[in-house]
Order: sequence, then structure tokens, then C-alpha cells
Amino acid sequence: MPIKLTFLGAAQTVTGSRYLLEANGARLLVDCGLCQERELQSRNWQPFPVPPNTIQAAFFTHAHLDHCGLFPKFYREGFRGRLFCTAATSEIARLILEDSARLQEESARLKQLRHRQEGRTVEHPEVPLYGVEDALACEGCFSPVKYGLPIPVADGIEATFYNVGHVLGASFIRFVIRQNGRETAIVFSGDIGRWNMPILQAPALPAQADYVLVESTYGDRLHAPAQDTAGLLAAEVNRVRDAGGNLVIPAFALERAQDVLFELNELLLADKIPHLMTFLDSPMAISISEVFARHPELYDTEMTKLVGAHNSPFDLPGLKCTRTTQESKTINHIRGSCIIMAGAGMCNGGRIKHHLTRNITRPESTILFVGYQAAGTLGRQIADGAKEVRILGQTYPVRARIARLDGCSGHADRDELLKWLGNLKTPPKKTFVVHGESEAALSFASLVTQSRGWNAVAPTYGQEFVLE
Repeated sequence: MPIKLTFLGAAQTVTGSRYLLEANGARLLVDCGLCQERELQSRNWQPFPVPPNTIQAAFFTHAHLDHCGLFPKFYREGFRGRLFCTAATSEIARLILEDSARLQEESARLKQLRHRQEGRTVEHPEVPLYGVEDALACEGCFSPVKYGLPIPVADGIEATFYNVGHVLGASFIRFVIRQNGRETAIVFSGDIGRWNMPILQAPALPAQADYVLVESTYGDRLHAPAQDTAGLLAAEVNRVRDAGGNLVIPAFALERAQDVLFELNELLLADKIPHLMTFLDSPMAISISEVFARHPELYDTEMTKLVGAHNSPFDLPGLKCTRTTQESKTINHIRGSCIIMAGAGMCNGGRIKHHLTRNITRPESTILFVGYQAAGTLGRQIADGAKEVRILGQTYPVRARIARLDGCSGHADRDELLKWLGNLKTPPKKTFVVHGESEAALSFASLVTQSRGWNAVAPTYGQEFVLE
């Protein structure tokens, strides 16, 4: 029976990671992510290509929405197998899926209200993709696993999770499929982290694989040197203090918010920035920071020392964690400069939109992006230099300073991806380059082919491969 691999998302796009692996009569799904690019979001609503009740097991490489955010709908449509992921991913994914469901319900309600107020009739009424009830129901599938421990997942198939950095609990997954006395190893990279980044241990490296799926978010570029990140952040903090504006940071609740807190903490300890009031205006980021505190075994040496010396970035001087809507609204009454971190990281939902409406027209304020902005998102429009943007139904001129801290990215860049692949002892039979915009994925596939002599391809959406 042949081994088949079908690319159901993140194929020459960055979001919507979904890969169907079929072997030994079993169907396995690796990641179940939301498509977040505006022009691709209709894919989220489409029926799953195969009946979910025919899939034996699912796997999360990590808990970002573009890797796990479609799972409640997948469950509602019939999946009842086990969902394997690390303990930290399990804890975080539960938070993120429940939050996603609430945001979708609220977004649908607000759009319905706005359409009524505008006297508009729409052919398809606004409804959420899934609700809180769906998010809670699917949690019974979660089966936490430990790094490095092979797990039997189907007849003749085992999976092993390895720490890949990127975010707390993130993994690459190595499947071993045994057929007719032969073993075939397939590695799914998930999102690969970086070396010498705050808080987390460095990514583990794969040693052997017959087939590899490797991400390519930054497959056509290099990050700014890591040593520049702190200096650039310090410059932006000092600038808004001098200008009398606010530093508004659209922050991904998982990892980027914690990394920024780490960098701010280091700058304060070195007395390189003023002690500005800092708001973590994201209930999700606050809750995820609590998960970080419960998993010190995943910290790197530097973070372990900070916590041991009672200098944890999660106890940052001047940090205000605002869980409630009312607490969030009080930020608007602060006089003088402050730092506001709020979700969502791509500005496609959450409280950041409200802070943008109050700051994006102010030349004295800065909007600072610290993570990847997918094509079609509000964050991408602003980062790419739009002169005006539509936020919460109104159009605003962009007068604030727009800045980026690419050094904060949790994704490996081109050379770091090559380093990760370079640990393989022998060339894979085929390397599938995924999770990158078309230009980045094709560029990295070409680079792997030319520099290593490997057979590397960038699959397209829905493409199926029969593995030898």
C-alpha cells in the first residue's frame, strides 16, 4: 500500500497548515490551521476533503492559529480520534481555540449589527466559523506527549516529537512507517525557531529522514543581527518618550509578547530605557505567560538564571496586565507616553484595533511590528506603507511612525533553515518546502536544490504525492 501525502494548506502560502498523511490503511492529519490571508479565508469554510471521521489521529506541531485554529470545526464535522501534541501546546491551544471562538462569535455579532444599522442586506448572513461550544467539545481529544518518546499512532506507524524552538512547546514531528520489512521516515518541521533567542532552548536537529517538510516563512531573506534587536527597541521606546506619543505593539499572544517583555526587562536592567508604564492588554497573552511560568523545564540557561535571581520578565517593573474590557479602556486616559502591547499580532482582530484607531493618526506615536504580517491582513497593509486603512468600519489616515523589529521573529531565516536541514546525515529522497509565500517557498526550494543537490519542491494547494 503506497504512502500518500496531500498538501491541504500552507502550500505556497504562510497560513492554514494542514497535511494529510496516508499509510498502512490509516489517515493522519498533521496540523489543522486557519487560513488567515484575506483572499484565502473562504478555504476555512469548505468541507474537509476527506470525511473527518475517517482520520485516525491528528497532530499539532504548535499552538499558533495557523496550525491549530480550524480544529474545532474539524471536530464538529466528525473527527473523534486522538490529538497528539506536547503538554505546553495542549495548555496553550485550549486557551487559543476558546479565544478564537469567542472572537468569531463577537465579530459575527458586530457585523450583523453594523449591517442592520447601515440598512444593508447580505446574501449570506454573518455567522461564526465555530463557537465556544465547539472549542470546548474538542478538548477531549487532546493527548499530551513528551519530547523524544516514540508514540504508536496507527498500525506500523509511530511518531516522535522534538523541541523545535519557535514557541513554547513547539515541535517537529518524525514519523516512522514500517511496511514489508522497510522503514520510511518523514519529518514535518512545523515552524522552526532560532538559535540564541530569548527564553526558549535552541531547536533540536533532525538526524535522518527519507522525506522532509520544511517551512520557508523567511526562506528568501535574512534577519537583522540579533545584537541589533535590543538597540532598535530601545531607540523606539526613547523616541516615543521624547515625542510624547505611545509605542503600540501588535503582539502575538504566544511567544512574541513574552519575547518583547524579555527584551524590555533586559533594557530596564541595563538602564537603557525610561521606566514607562507598560500594558499587556491581552487576556490571552496574560494567560499564556502563566503557562510559561508552569514550564521552566523549557527555558534556556539565561532565562533560568533570571528567574532564579527574581528578575523574571513576567514581573517587569511598571507592567500592568489588563484582562477586562474596562481595564483596557482606561489606557485611553493615560497622560504621557506608555507602551501598549495588544493582540492580535496581525491586527486582524482583538484589542489592537481599538489602540490603532487612537494612535495611527498621531505622528508622535509609533506602531511597532514584531512578527510576520501575512498578505492581506491589516497589519501587512500598515507595514507595507498604506496611506490610509480601514479599521472597525472607518477609514483612518496613517500618520504614526511605522517600524519593524524583524530580529524578534520566532521563525528561522534562510541560513538558519539551511543549518537545520544541514544536520541530516544523508539527503532526503524529496524535500517539500511549505509554509511560505510563493516567492519565498520557490526561492528556498531552488536554493536547497542548487546548494545541496537535493530534490526540493514547493507543493501547491491540494497537490498529492505518492512516496516511494
